[in-house]
Amino acid sequence: MVALLLDIDGVFIPFPDADGHGPPTHTRHHVVPTGHDSAAPVPIWLDSALGTMVAEFLLAEPVEAVWASSWQADADPIVGGRLGLPPLGHIPLGRPAITTAHPNGYLWKRDPVTAWLGDRPAAWIDDDFTDLDHAWALKRTTDGIPTLLVQPDPHAGLNIGHLAAVRRWLPSLGRVGTYARCPG
Repeated sequence: MVALLLDIDGVFIPFPDADGHGPPTHTRHHVVPTGHDSAAPVPIWLDSALGTMVAEFLLAEPVEAVWASSWQADADPIVGGRLGLPPLGHIPLGRPAITTAHPNGYLWKRDPVTAWLGDRPAAWIDDDFTDLDHAWALKRTTDGIPTLLVQPDPHAGLNIGHLAAVRRWLPSLGRVGTYARCPG
């Protein structure tokens, strides 16, 4: 089955604007991730309509969704649960000692994601891919492991067009070597 990898920050939780506000379609929540000081909850913005849209997509499409996010075990209860999504589980990404999201020129999550995926086809939705990540996806696809990267605008987050791109891509799985870069 095709893996659908879902990031959270910049995808389900858009980054706030310069004034610290999320999109008008999103509701502000204060959450306490594991290991975080409960006296200083973290503000996040979620859109319940997005949860409904993703849940319907997951029921309709032959994919196995999993969180590929630094939220890790907090993804299901803090984000997925508030959006009405079923438990998805998460890829264990670890906690690397890095100071940039692209320590080797590509997204820091890529190595643990690659190990977790093995030779499974995958559609990965994340706001932070680099050209090296797109080259990685192209190589996987050329090697017979279909891989699609979908990159939402981190200030707008996931929308129906991103899921439509995955839906359009799924039938291509039988055609080795087809790769399309899908920007936000």
